[in-house]
Amino acid sequence: MSGHRASPAVPPASVSSIVLTGFMGAGKTTVGGLLAERLGWQFIDTDRLVEERAGMTVAEVFERRGEADFREMEAAVIREMAAGEHRVIALGGGAVERAETRRFLAGLPGCRVIFLDAPLDTLLGRCAEDAGGPVRPVLRDRSKLAERWQSRLPWYRAAHLTIATAGRTPPAVVEQVLTALDEGGGLPSGRAAVVRGVSA
Repeated sequence: MSGHRASPAVPPASVSSIVLTGFMGAGKTTVGGLLAERLGWQFIDTDRLVEERAGMTVAEVFERRGEADFREMEAAVIREMAAGEHRVIALGGGAVERAETRRFLAGLPGCRVIFLDAPLDTLLGRCAEDAGGPVRPVLRDRSKLAERWQSRLPWYRAAHLTIATAGRTPPAVVEQVLTALDEGGGLPSGRAAVVRGVSA
């Protein structure tokens, strides 16, 4: 026996919703879908939900209505979806730029915000490999990518839990999330944890 304790099938009872945040390429949609399936919870991708309600892609919303309108629609979706129970929610990478969204999530009982972290080069490499993925408007101006990533890092790192994803498969990230939530007792308000290293 290795002594390794299997990750729990469900997070602590104090956790009623899980919100995944991070830059583009962090794996929020992939990990979120797997995590929701593992828990038997509903999975919500806020970008996809905004697209459904707007009747156009994220790129089209940016082009036709501007980023400010997109962020307003995104914030409304987050307020609506995060208030429910037994949901795993993947945020768009820029959702944390709105102070009201950050305050809402930080003060929402039972909500645990998890930052999926990786170096910028790793994130961009994943985006380049995702040929069939959605068009990402910010990729059109590569010169601003590093600046935008750096500006968001403090907000990402304010999450309840940070999981380092470089070198980890999505299923391994799911295991890390569940284990960290279990070991942290659901990470009550005011406490944060960082899970580093690379899984075998």
